[in-house]
Order: sequence, then C-alpha cells, then structure tokens
Amino acid sequence: MKILVGYKRVVDYNVRIQVKADGMGVVTDGVKLSANPFDDIALEEALRLREKGLAEEVVVVTIGSADLTAHLRNGLAMGANRAIHVQTGDAVSPLTAARVFLKLAEKEQPGLFILGKQAIDDDANQTGQMLAALWDRPQATFASKVELTDGKAVVTREVDSGLETIEADLPAVITTDLRLNEPRFIKLPDIMKAKSKPIEVIELATLGVDAANHVTTTHYAAPAKRSKGAMVKDAAELVAALKQKGLL
Repeated sequence: MKILVGYKRVVDYNVRIQVKADGMGVVTDGVKLSANPFDDIALEEALRLREKGLAEEVVVVTIGSADLTAHLRNGLAMGANRAIHVQTGDAVSPLTAARVFLKLAEKEQPGLFILGKQAIDDDANQTGQMLAALWDRPQATFASKVELTDGKAVVTREVDSGLETIEADLPAVITTDLRLNEPRFIKLPDIMKAKSKPIEVIELATLGVDAANHVTTTHYAAPAKRSKGAMVKDAAELVAALKQKGLL
C-alpha cells in the first residue's frame, strides 16, 4: 500500500507573528519557516505504518512556490520515500489544495491520504474533509489512534464528548490530531540520504485544477492588546463592575 501525506510549510510555531504595515498579510521575510506541526504528525504516522509492514511507500506532497525544496528534503529526511512538489506562485485555498490532492490521488492510487487536521497559519481545518468529499472516499478526522486491518482503518477520534472509534474502508482520508504520536528526531545520516531521494515537480496549471480563490481576505490585523486587570474586594464588587461595563 502507498500512503500520501500532505506536508505544508508555515511560519514556525515559536515565531511571534507580525502583521505587515499595509495590513495585507503577515511578515515572512527573515522569519523561520518549518513544517506544519500537524503535518509532521501525519508523516510520522505514515512512517510507523510502513515500519509495521502495512505500507510499502510513503510520499510527501506539498503545494507552493519554487523554494520549497529544503522543506521537502526535511520530510524525506524523516523517512519518506519520495516527494511531489506542485508548484504555484499563487496563494492556495483549502478547496484548491483538496482539488490538487484529488488529482494526485487519482494518479498515485494510495491506500491512505493522511493530512494534519489543520495548518497553524490559517487554522481552516477544511482540506481533509473536502478531499474526502471530492474523492468520494471515507474520512476519519481528528485521529488520536490509527490501526489498519483487513482493508479497513480503525480510527480513534477526539471529539467534544471524548473519544469515538470508527471504521473506514480503504482507501480513506485521515486527519491527525496532536495526541496521535510524537514525530521523530531527524538524524544527520538521514539528512544526507534525503539528498538522493527523488522530488517530482508538477506545475499546478498542468493539473487542470480551478485555482480560483473563492474567499477574498480584505485585511489582516493583530489581536487587540489586553487591557490592564483590576482587583476587586469581593463578589459583590465584581458583579457591580461587570454591570457597569454592560457585561451583565
């Protein structure tokens, strides 16, 4: 079985985000960029399934500008067999990403397509669900445990009420939650081996995907600074203060 893994590059989660002066985006120049943490978890799970003998090949897939080679090499160093880079200079919406992944699924015929449940840059949490709908295959989102048996995926999901276990026929789409696993540390020999692993480059325009962005972002703004707190003597004074602010 082959497993495809979505592998997006984002601003590193340790970086303090700064909004551009014109309010039309966030500052990325000179900022550390790294793999989306949820996608690292997705890749780790795919590698563990391969190590258990449940898959033969793991392929990382990314969509974006031409400078993503180092990012893909990171995924190859973790252990992926090869990489696919769909190149475009335009912003990619979740629906466009899902349509691209559908084309790759039709071409590669994977048994599983594993994605992070969301990317930390837009927090959209949409691409996996859209891919499953377009591909007309079962989905198991927010996975905290994955087991494969008899052509099925048994997935424990994190839901509002606790945990839910579902069974999905393969091929299927799985999106990963934080508690699924802890991604492995990349070792120097693996970095060296990654340099010889293949990266296939595909221009987005050649896939016949409608890349039109149906959602337009008009403005970015940093969160308002928190106002200074106030001390109250007792519950009655707290209630009075809240009433004065119109909160009660």
